[in-house]
Amino acid sequence: MRGPSRSLSLCCLTLLTAGLLTACGGGSPDSSGRSAPGYPRTVENCGRQVTLDAPPERAVSLDQGSTEILLSLGLADRVAGTATWTDPVLKSLEEANSGVPRLADDTPSYERVLAEEPDFVSASFESTVSRVASREKFAQLGVPTYVAPADCAKNNAGDGDGSRSEQLRMDRIYQEIEDLARMFDVEQRGAELVDELRSRMTAATEDIDASGVSVLYWFANKESPYMAGCCGAPGIITDRIGARNVFDDTHQEWPQINWETVAERNPDVLVLGDLTRESQTAEEAEQKIRFLESNPVTKHMDAVRNERYIELSGAAMNPSIRTVNGVERVAAKLREFGLVE
Repeated sequence: MRGPSRSLSLCCLTLLTAGLLTACGGGSPDSSGRSAPGYPRTVENCGRQVTLDAPPERAVSLDQGSTEILLSLGLADRVAGTATWTDPVLKSLEEANSGVPRLADDTPSYERVLAEEPDFVSASFESTVSRVASREKFAQLGVPTYVAPADCAKNNAGDGDGSRSEQLRMDRIYQEIEDLARMFDVEQRGAELVDELRSRMTAATEDIDASGVSVLYWFANKESPYMAGCCGAPGIITDRIGARNVFDDTHQEWPQINWETVAERNPDVLVLGDLTRESQTAEEAEQKIRFLESNPVTKHMDAVRNERYIELSGAAMNPSIRTVNGVERVAAKLREFGLVE
């Protein structure tokens, strides 16, 4: 199955280099050039139609969140490369991930992605794709691209991480799972994964009411810290447990907010990103805690004095299957702190 796919992509790359490419088709059709049984399949995505002539055989997933969905769907043997990671892979996916090439810890180059001769490219964020190449450029090679619906629902215009006019819902993440499962012809696996996540979400939030608790989410950077606005993945967490984000008055995804303003808001609990990447200052939760407890502006905050810290992976603070892990952990820690029953 992989032979025709690799030959098609290599042909397209050669033509592109020579400046002769007009079109190379899409997906991985069989050796006769016809679509595979049950294909072509088309998925609506970010205002585009993504059409595949066969299940992808050499997918490149440009973000950790997208990769972990593919691995959870049992598709490790069809992932030719992955990139842009903030955290170690989920324990349950370590074995599946062990054979997947890491093209880059951050954004790979266009040439590095093409070297894997992909027949499909997926990403959690539109910005990740655009840093590699435009979706139109991939389309010229006949390589379909797919971006998570959670990012499609965001306004990505301007600098920074964009903004949202409405609260993100888990349904967008479930849609991503279902879309990918359909494109890879593993719909049953997709349905089972969604059911599992729904069940975990229900169990984690059963009989919890954190309406009297204020929370702040700090992703990274101690000089100009990135704090969660109202409506991204942290908004899902606070909404499901009934808590209040102290920065729910901003619709920016991750606004950079000064420490004086943070201290004024004085949250009951600090949710701290515990990242293993090294692109910002204070990536690890331990580094964040040291800063908070030594900085004259923050060390007198209630959450700091009472050491009410909740450590979360960066992936849990982005829209992904890990957001469910975030709900589970925040709910459990609030109970541990005695802030909710």
